[in-house]
Amino acid sequence: MQSQFDSLAQKLEDGTEFWYARDLQKPLGYAEWRNFLTTISRAVESCETAKFDSGDHFVAFNKLITHGKGGQREIEDFMLTRYACYLIAQNGDPSKEPIAFAQCYFALQTRKQELIEEWMRHQARLDARDRLRESERTLSRNIYERGVDDAGFGRIRSKGDAALFGGYTTQEMKARFGITQNRPLADFLPTLTIAAKNLATEMTNHNVSQDDLQGEPTITNEHVQNNESVRKMLGHRGIKPEKLPPEEDIKKLERRVKSDEKRLEKQSGKLPEIGNDPGQTSAP
Repeated sequence: MQSQFDSLAQKLEDGTEFWYARDLQKPLGYAEWRNFLTTISRAVESCETAKFDSGDHFVAFNKLITHGKGGQREIEDFMLTRYACYLIAQNGDPSKEPIAFAQCYFALQTRKQELIEEWMRHQARLDARDRLRESERTLSRNIYERGVDDAGFGRIRSKGDAALFGGYTTQEMKARFGITQNRPLADFLPTLTIAAKNLATEMTNHNVSQDDLQGEPTITNEHVQNNESVRKMLGHRGIKPEKLPPEEDIKKLERRVKSDEKRLEKQSGKLPEIGNDPGQTSAP
């Protein structure tokens, strides 16, 4: 994939790198242009939300193509800076390998494999944490509708943690890892443990909704059983979640990624306004 993205890169006369959206569509796993266009639109919104001029990074133009019968038709395309490509990857599905790799490839202006792999590990942890946040928000909504308040949600989650961590409650795990009590435990867990917590929470969400479970005791029992099941599965592979060391505060990691994004935007350069022939402004 790295060599493929390298080969698709174009350059303006001033040295600014860019890619054509139509060239990236299939390598990024999009079979249809309309679906890719939706992702591009979200990326443009992300660029503007970050207070950057989307016109510097996304330049739309029309071009003529020759189809099978020899006729010609006009299609839409985009010139995209490295920063634009990064935002497109960020707005894609990170569970797809081409998207996960592209997030890293376009974020880093390097060809060093060890740096790419490190960035991908960081991104996988951030993605896992985001999924856990969403599944816990869903659980909180689900159980609130079934008579459980915020304090009850905290108790359910702590008992689930005790089942996952071999008897250690959330507070006890924080003490083991030296985490201040006002910070979420999950912000310091490795990717595997975050994913384990998310799996148990998703199972609880599913069964609470499917079986219409009501009240704190019933939902607590469900959540404990699901965490016990996940722990048992990990145990079969010799993994004990409470034995895995903590990792860097995910808030620091998020701040570093945001800082890298700002640096990437500046280093990506700006695209010129063009007519319908981008070849007039790009080097062969």
